[in-house]
Amino acid sequence: MKTSALGVLATVSIYAIAGQVAAQQQPSAPQNPGPAIAGVCVYHNERLLAQSAAGRALQQGMERLANDVRTELQPYATNIQNEYQALQQGAQTIPQAELQQRAQALQQRAQEAEQLEQTREIELRYTLQMQRMAIAERVDPIIIQVYQERGCGILIDRESVYLMNPAMDITDVVIQRLDQQLPTLNFQRMTPPVQQQQ
Repeated sequence: MKTSALGVLATVSIYAIAGQVAAQQQPSAPQNPGPAIAGVCVYHNERLLAQSAAGRALQQGMERLANDVRTELQPYATNIQNEYQALQQGAQTIPQAELQQRAQALQQRAQEAEQLEQTREIELRYTLQMQRMAIAERVDPIIIQVYQERGCGILIDRESVYLMNPAMDITDVVIQRLDQQLPTLNFQRMTPPVQQQQ
């Protein structure tokens, strides 16, 4: 059985850290950023996910769920490791028939534990996907509203822009409004529909 106890926690953490790094490592605004171009607006979704209340709640909630799964899986890993060591150490003294029987039982337990881990990983990935969609459903109307208020003619992803006049960035306003509308997320691990599990 894998001892990584869920690559999903790493995925969740990497996604949060990447958003924070992206938000922090944008080149600092030059002293003279140039004119704000009328009708051109910029939005940074990764910064919203890293800095908004809902984005932080998503990160914390996913870490909590992944830790719960790790706690659930740890006894399986410990039991399997202990039995494996016992079989190795007793290979010369345990009767062959008993050794074979115990080895088969160990293999079955390892397969069951691996299946459980895969199931939990699917559930966590699905939960992350659904919660990100929930945030996106709340953010999209806010973006459209700010886009119209600012008279934007085009909205550019901040990831595609190296330098810009900060006056063209609508991200802060979107984060403020999202924080008012969605100050937190409360969720549990979700089971995907059967067709998505395959």
